[in-house]
Amino acid sequence: AMGVPEVRVAGNLKYDIAVDTALLERGRAWAAALPRPVLMLAVSREGEEAALLAAWARQPAPRPQLLIVPRHPQRFDEVAGLVAAAGLSLSRRSSWSDAPRTDADVWLGDSMREMPLYYGLARVALLGGSFEPLGGQNLIEAAACGCPVLAGPHTFNFAEATELALAAGAAERFTAMGDAIARGVALCADSDSAASMSKRALAFAAAHRGAARRMVEALPLYGS
Repeated sequence: AMGVPEVRVAGNLKYDIAVDTALLERGRAWAAALPRPVLMLAVSREGEEAALLAAWARQPAPRPQLLIVPRHPQRFDEVAGLVAAAGLSLSRRSSWSDAPRTDADVWLGDSMREMPLYYGLARVALLGGSFEPLGGQNLIEAAACGCPVLAGPHTFNFAEATELALAAGAAERFTAMGDAIARGVALCADSDSAASMSKRALAFAAAHRGAARRMVEALPLYGS
């Protein structure tokens, strides 16, 4: 008979991500030295930054430090323009040397391959792509970095991982961005609750690792 004799599901390889610990620890060190916690919109997509900035203007002071990290580098200047149009001051990651500037309303993460740095810097992250009908971005890297995630209603690109994260208490879901922002601000003000959610995020990521190892173990060995 044709076909394979046995089928096994090894798991999701995305959980086996190797986090750049040097970047992560650098972000955490920066966060520890800041005068206020950081709320991040991570891997944001079209429409989400404008909605965030409009809602941000209604947040009472003192507010957390706001960090926006767009998904696509070709949108860095566009997002900078949105911040300026909202009447907020901006500091771009590309202009930093040894530490972030603390005199700007908004930080723009305009660098590539530095997401562990940003997740280490943020106390909590809004999940980009999930507040517009775009399917959401991958939250596994955030969890592996111990960053709590607040997701919007649209997470069909990573449906299973999102549902597992929600069940584990590593993430929370909100229908409206305004509600997610309010929760993010509350978590920034409540370090104990944020730390507890961070621990659940790390445990969730760890619990689902091992797909690569299981695949290797299941492969037959040929030759010597």
